[in-house]
Amino acid sequence: MSTVVAPKAGRREWIGLAVLALACVVYAMDLTVLHLAVPHLSEDLRPTSAQLLWIADIYGFMVAGALITMGTLGDRIGRRRLLLIGAAAFALASLLAAFSTSAEMLIASRALLGIAGATIAPSTLSLIRTLFEDPGQRTFAVGVWITAYSLGGAIGPLLGGALLEFFWWGSVFLLALPVMALLLVLGPVLLPEYRDPDAGRLDLVSAALSLVAVLAVVYGLKQMAQDGLGALPVVAIAGGLIVGVLFVRRQARLADPLIDLQLFRVPAFSASLAVYTLGILVLFGSFLFIYQYLQLVLELSPLEAGVVTLPSFVAFVAGSMLAPAFVKRVRPAYVMAAGLAVAAVGLLGLTQVGVESGVGVLIATSFVYSLGIAPVFTLTNDLILGAAPPERAGSASAISETGAELGGALSIAILGTIGTAVYRVEVDDGIPASVPPEEAETARDTLGGAVAVSRELTDAVAGPVLDAARAAFTQGLHVVALVSAILAALAAVGVAVFLQKVRAVSHDPAAAGTSEPL
Repeated sequence: MSTVVAPKAGRREWIGLAVLALACVVYAMDLTVLHLAVPHLSEDLRPTSAQLLWIADIYGFMVAGALITMGTLGDRIGRRRLLLIGAAAFALASLLAAFSTSAEMLIASRALLGIAGATIAPSTLSLIRTLFEDPGQRTFAVGVWITAYSLGGAIGPLLGGALLEFFWWGSVFLLALPVMALLLVLGPVLLPEYRDPDAGRLDLVSAALSLVAVLAVVYGLKQMAQDGLGALPVVAIAGGLIVGVLFVRRQARLADPLIDLQLFRVPAFSASLAVYTLGILVLFGSFLFIYQYLQLVLELSPLEAGVVTLPSFVAFVAGSMLAPAFVKRVRPAYVMAAGLAVAAVGLLGLTQVGVESGVGVLIATSFVYSLGIAPVFTLTNDLILGAAPPERAGSASAISETGAELGGALSIAILGTIGTAVYRVEVDDGIPASVPPEEAETARDTLGGAVAVSRELTDAVAGPVLDAARAAFTQGLHVVALVSAILAALAAVGVAVFLQKVRAVSHDPAAAGTSEPL
């Protein structure tokens, strides 16, 4: 029986990958670059507290809600075309955001940025499927793609902080312009076009249902993390789930659905998607508390906190790049299970950080769990991409990224709620009775609130408040790290069981997950 050898990618394809990676860096930067600019734009635009929340969150909300539609749209009109349209829209929306004159204008600009950003993730990943036909090269390319997102999240605050030293708050949005210009110039030359030749029309009702379902669930989860269990988040989540059921039922009836439900019957696809979502949940939860710990407990500056987390980024890059070499000799399931086990050990070590000295422990443990979990992200995305037929790669990529968005939202809702609950229980007994009730309530709410309150109190009272708050927050971090370690360990077992038959990425979905184990 003859075997068809996939052609190897050449210089043009690798340069094309570099251009795609730059776009991914900018996409990820826009999720984090705004945080440092909030005090400056608050002084200039004077948004209300509700407007400030929408300024911060609307980008991620719109990305999450539009991913499925954009991924499927790329399969229909052409992935390169959609990416270039999105790049142009991203540049224009960045200009609008940079020169916004009101909170309402900035919210609208950030919403447009989210819609444009939703074209980038599925288009870039699906184009990797077209650029790299050789499975080994494609696995490596997916590792570069994953690394680009990590790089964007890491350097966003650093570059944003540097710009804010010399320019106005809007300058953080201008970082996207040269990269998008480069993509618009080189994209038509370096990137191949691909579209489903048999694709039908985009079902607008399905697009609306997917948008409402994802937005409602993500919004409800974030509101639950912020305000606790209440009527609004419960109604939002329940409504989103109901709309999601209607969306799935509609896809089953359509001749040309927005997403192919048959993909979920492929073991390699469905199991990899679940593991990827869980991995995002575990990683996002720890970082959610680590940055606060570094700045509010250890009192490091944002720049110092960024430098402390750089070793974990180096480990993440190393893990992503080593994954292709490992799967040449060992099945993906065993590589991912081992990585998750290593990540569990690193997260368990995070429970040893202290209130006064934890930098060394944090650097070591974050290095370990980043090194362990990085191959999981590379290999799950590679399996998801390889399990889908070429004409559905955009839709599969969008489903993968939607899983990541939901994983992040679940992390905030579940791990964030657990950590906050531990903080509130632990801090209560440490606040002196002499603290006024209103200030005491603020200190009990969050560590940031306790730090703000301490500045208004006398030294004799401020010290105990800060000590109690920092000790309580550190205890919350310990519990979150422990829960994350348990989840990572359970995921390792699940991967070894449900993905053990996957020998390598297959171009044939029917064959994925059916090969015999070693």
